[in-house]
Amino acid sequence: MKQTLRPRGDELSLLFEISQILDSSLNLRSVLEPVLEALARSMKITFATVTLLNRQTREISIESSYGLSAGQNARGRYRLGEGVTGKVIQAGKVWVVPRVSREREFLNRTGARPVGNGDMSFVCVPITIDTEVIGALSIDRPVASSARLHDDARLLSIIASLIAQAVRLRQSSQEERQRLLEENRRLQDELDNRLRPSNIVGNSRAMQDVYQLIARVSRSDVMVFLRGESGTGKELVARAIHSESERASRPFIKVNCAARPSDVVERELFGSEKEAGGFELAHGGTLFLSEIAAVSASVQLRFLRALTEGAFARGGGGQTITPDVRVIASTSRDLEKLIHDGLFRPDLYYRVNVFAIHIPPLRERRTDILLLADYFAERYGKLNRKSILRISTPAIDLLTAYHWPGNVRELENCIERAVLLSDDDVIHGHHFPPSLQTAESSGTAFGRTGSGGGLATALENLEKELLLEALKSSRGNMAAAARALGITTRVMASRVQAFEIEPKRFKSS
Repeated sequence: MKQTLRPRGDELSLLFEISQILDSSLNLRSVLEPVLEALARSMKITFATVTLLNRQTREISIESSYGLSAGQNARGRYRLGEGVTGKVIQAGKVWVVPRVSREREFLNRTGARPVGNGDMSFVCVPITIDTEVIGALSIDRPVASSARLHDDARLLSIIASLIAQAVRLRQSSQEERQRLLEENRRLQDELDNRLRPSNIVGNSRAMQDVYQLIARVSRSDVMVFLRGESGTGKELVARAIHSESERASRPFIKVNCAARPSDVVERELFGSEKEAGGFELAHGGTLFLSEIAAVSASVQLRFLRALTEGAFARGGGGQTITPDVRVIASTSRDLEKLIHDGLFRPDLYYRVNVFAIHIPPLRERRTDILLLADYFAERYGKLNRKSILRISTPAIDLLTAYHWPGNVRELENCIERAVLLSDDDVIHGHHFPPSLQTAESSGTAFGRTGSGGGLATALENLEKELLLEALKSSRGNMAAAARALGITTRVMASRVQAFEIEPKRFKSS
């Protein structure tokens, strides 16, 4: 006849205390230790442990303990079916050991039990959720009677069921929390993708802010002023604003004002007696002025009048033209300084600076570097009839460490060059220009006292890249990496140390 597990009055206080502890936090590890302390205080035991089974590795390890040191905890590891604890978890049955010295299955793996100096009794009960055993609860006490150990097993079985309920609660809470996080990420990704223009690559926080401004301004006809360093993609933003506007089906006309004679810029803007200029060609659409800060004083004045009056005449006079144009201007220069120096009209500045959007430099959107690199690698791979499968780890390190003064345009040129040089469908670090190979930009130079480059530097960078690639392929296994490179493990260790490489970083890659 099966005996019911009914606690006595003194045990009820312990169970109530344990249930309160288990309810105090969703962090299981933080509540198990106080539970075992309460158990030890009430039952006057020597040791207590909670061991859990790893479903993937089938290994059993101590999750929390009372009376054991950190080193003893670390040694308390078992395979399923190994030792008393392993067999309890495998069979899901209680095991009482009256004297551990007489039990061959008791392994004393932690080394905490005395040898030849007294004896101990051991009780181990399974922790079960539904029909699945997830771990065990065990205690050690000085040798006790059979009746005492039977009572211990009964009480521990109740406590194990409380722990199992706590684990189930936390698993369901974690699963629900994970579900909500995944749902939030999915919704955020949908929102980000909805806002991100199709012609721009990048998911960084800095670019998300830009996308929101593009979405806000696109539906209006307000003048937009794009500011940012050279090569950040101001023209792409201008085209995105045009594409998202109601003028999308009409022309997008670009006039480049940089480093060009004043009369050429004026003619391209306002036309000539025989030829229409940008204002006319963009009728119904968008006129984009690239580097407006470069135009001369006379063109600035004429442009200001055209914006203010909404009309102009072609070069050489003639009929007044009133185009329907949305104007977007850009500059990479310090316009405020130009105004201070008398080189740019303040009234024109206030006329164009209605809705300003700052395009961040690439160094402020570093999470976009690899996205852009992959995009350009695929693009130029197709153009050059090459299949670029991947960018090597050392090459990625170079890309992410470099400061990119030329921004996205420099990155694009760098990847285009690498695609052309690649002969194994992989972009390697040595395919990049010398500007990415310096110690200052990449931190990969080794064995140099000066800042110069040359053959020695190139060879050192190539050697480091080969080491990194071998370690990545072997998931950080030094011996396997050495075999792949055809060198001894001693030489491998020496070179890894010399280049200050951390093989552990590749173990989970």
